[in-house]
Amino acid sequence: MHFDLDLRLVRYFTVVAEHLNFARAAAALHLAQPSLSRQIQRLEEMLGVRLLERTTQGSRLTAAGAAFLPQAQALLHAARRAALSARAAAPPRTITVGYLEDLVITPAVRDLRRRHPDAHVRTRHLDWDEARALPDGQVDVLVARTPLPIPGDGLTETVLYDEPRVLLVPAGHRLAGEESLTRDDFADDPLVACAGVAPMWARFWRLEPRPDGQPAPLALVVDTFEDKLELVAEGRALAVVPAGDRRVTLRDDLATVPVEGIEPCQVVVVHRTGDRNPLVADFMTSARTFLTSPWTAG
Repeated sequence: MHFDLDLRLVRYFTVVAEHLNFARAAAALHLAQPSLSRQIQRLEEMLGVRLLERTTQGSRLTAAGAAFLPQAQALLHAARRAALSARAAAPPRTITVGYLEDLVITPAVRDLRRRHPDAHVRTRHLDWDEARALPDGQVDVLVARTPLPIPGDGLTETVLYDEPRVLLVPAGHRLAGEESLTRDDFADDPLVACAGVAPMWARFWRLEPRPDGQPAPLALVVDTFEDKLELVAEGRALAVVPAGDRRVTLRDDLATVPVEGIEPCQVVVVHRTGDRNPLVADFMTSARTFLTSPWTAG
């Protein structure tokens, strides 16, 4: 029998097994608890066995789960060791630059290649939930927006610029065309949420906590950013998004309006603390020089 195990699901299982509590494991993983439960169910379906049983006190390992746990831990350790060994064996003039979602890193990468024509400079596009590629050694630096969807332990973060957050509305919405808004202008409108995001991430983009301490009205929960755009375009919800997100500009049935009185997100470049690869430091210099804020230019 052939198995293609998803190492991310295996890691989720080991964390749940460590805490024996889905809520605490979800907090440790920076995931929403319902999403973590679904991921564990996916792993169980893949293996064809039940790994965990919920109890009134939390959760406990089944016999299959207890047998699987040490093998799962060894598998994760071996995978990490393999990735780091491969990186260590790579030529010293090698760097992999990761970037999340719609962010563009071309000017900085072009400058790094110009200054180091003999270096092997790779780029890797990542979805929001693949940011662990940095601490896992699959990329050497990461350009992303805050809040980061991963714990910051062992990582060094450098802010490139602040990016305002704006309200995304259907093109025909009552608020479309306004010069600016405050959160009071849309306090009663439901804001769409994405499944599986870390609670800190979700609260930031849903402007929680609200001034009155109440949660934002919740619309449907979707799986991807593209699903979020579709839900807003249909007029079923609104969303708060980065002002520079290029995916929004591809649609003429959506509009954005500046929101006053809320903190911006930040575009950052992150690397593993203590990384001695000289190309990492050089990319940081290129990023600070060429990945600049379009809201303060000129």
